[in-house]
Amino acid sequence: MKLNIKNKGFFAAAFTAAMTFTACTGDLDVTPIDPNLDTPENVLTNTDAYNQMLAKCYIGLAVSSPDGSSGDPDISGIDGGFGQYLRALFNLQELTTDEAVIGWNDQTIKDLHGLQWTSSDVFISACYSRVLYQISICNEVIRRIDAAGNSKDEKMQQYRAEARALRGLSYLHAIDLFGNVPFTDENSEVGGANPKQISRADLFEWLVKDMEETADLLPANPEKYRAGKGMAYMILAKLYLNAAIYTGTANYQKCAEYCQKIIDLGYKLESKADYYKMFCADNDQMLGVGHEIIFSVYQDHINTQAYGGTTYIVCGSIGGTMNPAAYGLGGDGWGGIRVTPQFVDKFDSNDQRGKFYTDGQTKAITDISNFQSGYAFTKFTNLKADGSMISGANAFPDTDFPVFRLADVYLMLAECEVVGGVSGINGKARFNDVHTRAGLATDDDITRQDIIDERARELAWECHRRSDLVRFNLLTSADYLWAYKGMNNNVGTPHAVLNKYNLFPLASSDVMSNPNLKQNEGY
Repeated sequence: MKLNIKNKGFFAAAFTAAMTFTACTGDLDVTPIDPNLDTPENVLTNTDAYNQMLAKCYIGLAVSSPDGSSGDPDISGIDGGFGQYLRALFNLQELTTDEAVIGWNDQTIKDLHGLQWTSSDVFISACYSRVLYQISICNEVIRRIDAAGNSKDEKMQQYRAEARALRGLSYLHAIDLFGNVPFTDENSEVGGANPKQISRADLFEWLVKDMEETADLLPANPEKYRAGKGMAYMILAKLYLNAAIYTGTANYQKCAEYCQKIIDLGYKLESKADYYKMFCADNDQMLGVGHEIIFSVYQDHINTQAYGGTTYIVCGSIGGTMNPAAYGLGGDGWGGIRVTPQFVDKFDSNDQRGKFYTDGQTKAITDISNFQSGYAFTKFTNLKADGSMISGANAFPDTDFPVFRLADVYLMLAECEVVGGVSGINGKARFNDVHTRAGLATDDDITRQDIIDERARELAWECHRRSDLVRFNLLTSADYLWAYKGMNNNVGTPHAVLNKYNLFPLASSDVMSNPNLKQNEGY
């Protein structure tokens, strides 16, 4: 089966060894290898074969299964739909905050809204398992490259660096969500002893060193969808942004330094007119140096037909009286995800980012199971930038998921200046670049509250919100309440919760099977 990606550039499509990939340049054509299906010794016969194996590291962010769907998932015992990497990440980073609620009654989903989960929560286990699985795949690619006779070749070293960057992304999610996690790298024994647990602080130090080395090996201007220096610098900036949480010691100065390195690479903030091109079906045109998106996860209505990623975000946010075709869908919406009234209140009427669908919807959420209770949020669509539909579009969007954007870099600089006290970095000016692009007046007196609110408006549904609220001590405290916070089974009134909910538990099944692991405090 031939997968013609046309203008999408490199796409890590690790479906099966029988499938081939066609990119816009011949030297990127790959026949993806799935380590679950193929014996590496039989297929890793040349440099291109290692590029094909690397593909699995990329596609693992987009689908749950080697055939490009949610069926026959990589991880047994985890549903291929809600266990998909981006969907699992969205559930933990967004449904636990003011930015999203969901109307379904799926298993323990209500516990995420209420910050009432346990160590056996299936949605938490799904994310935990997916993150660790992704790390293991990247480790294996690095091992195979190291064992190759031509491991020192330039291309092989680039592939190795890309695998390290992708592993770094998953370790960033691991340290942020779960803290003290089982640790493995390319030197770990395969199929041997249980992995040992690493402390959050030690993982921070290891990951900083690993990403600093990796950044030096990656290209400054990578091909589309591939990891470059900007991705490694973003991981480092995020680590230092949250250093006080991860290590107990803040380091806004280092965060600012890596933010500036990203800017120096040549990424550019998109114009007001082009803003929503970053969240549409052909948003790959906004990816890469000279544009705003630094790294994104590929999505395609033919090749990534899974119930996660932007399929989950776009389809889940359409329901009620909304016309799916108006948002580029050929199928029906799922009628699930909305926003809280507290999130809506953050937007001025002139803010173009306040893309709420209100027809037939109530702002207040009085019945969470009813999609029309709460405003719908239409930031992500499956329409092309010119407003047209993708040819042959169906229920699976083509909209790539932007993992890292320059606007985030600008807002991190603003936080480094306003909250961290770092001088000479033009943080407030960068804040206003983002703020005024949305159609708002310049803010001359930027406060700590302005920073966290602007991050909510600008980065909504991009899987940053929970981390931001933790850093500002707002996730669990009484200082900020929103619909369903602290409520058990959606009953009662919003209230503060125990601080243990600033961190998710390790999957209880993993703790029971691995005596090296100690559960996070309070679980």
